Order: sequence, then structure tokens, then C-alpha cells
Amino acid sequence: VQLQASGGGSVQAGGSLRLSCTVPSSILRFPAVGWYRRTPGKQRVLIAAIMLGGTANYGDSVQGRFTISRDNSKNTVYLQMDMLKPEDTAVYYCNGVRTNGLPSGSWGPGTLVTVSS
Repeated sequence: VQLQASGGGSVQAGGSLRLSCTVPSSILRFPAVGWYRRTPGKQRVLIAAIMLGGTANYGDSVQGRFTISRDNSKNTVYLQMDMLKPEDTAVYYCNGVRTNGLPSGSWGPGTLVTVSS
């Protein structure tokens, strides 16, 4: 199993998408697994993370609209995105999150989300 995000697409503002990410077992053992996104010309930003015990944390920009979840039996992490806005347009990635907040290592392919107004 390798890091692989999927489920992106084009949607109108106010719509919803559900992203999935297959995660190697080694990364599932990290303190948390997170969803990151990158817009053109900017660095990747952590927007949501779920801890080993299931506690979830969100960035201010997605709080109340996005929901992260994990199914360790399927090596999969999900990101339910509701009330999408044009500013959510980005390439989305998943990765492990270290205790210092840095990503666990190399990146897999992301998935593009485009939100039109």
C-alpha cells in the first residue's frame, strides 16, 4: 500500500466531495494522519488531522465544513468536504503527521479539487 489520494473533481460552490487516501500501515502508526492542500505558488498546508485515538483537529479555514475520519482495517483515511468554497480549490494530499507537526516523509500523488462560483 502506498500513499494515494483520490476522489477529487469539479464542483460548484456549496457542493460536497469525499476524498479517500490509502495509507501504508507504517504511516497509520504515526501520532496522526492528516490531509494537506496546496494552491498554486504556495506550500502545502495541513488542514485536518486525526489522531491514533480518533480525535480530530481542523484548520480555521475548514472547521465546521470538513470532517476527517479513518478506517485502519482498510488502510484508508477520508475527508468529507461540505459547503465547498472557491478558495478550497487546491491539490489535496494525505500523509502522516509527526509529533512536531511535520509530515512523515515523502508524498504520494494528490487529487485536484476545483470549486467554481
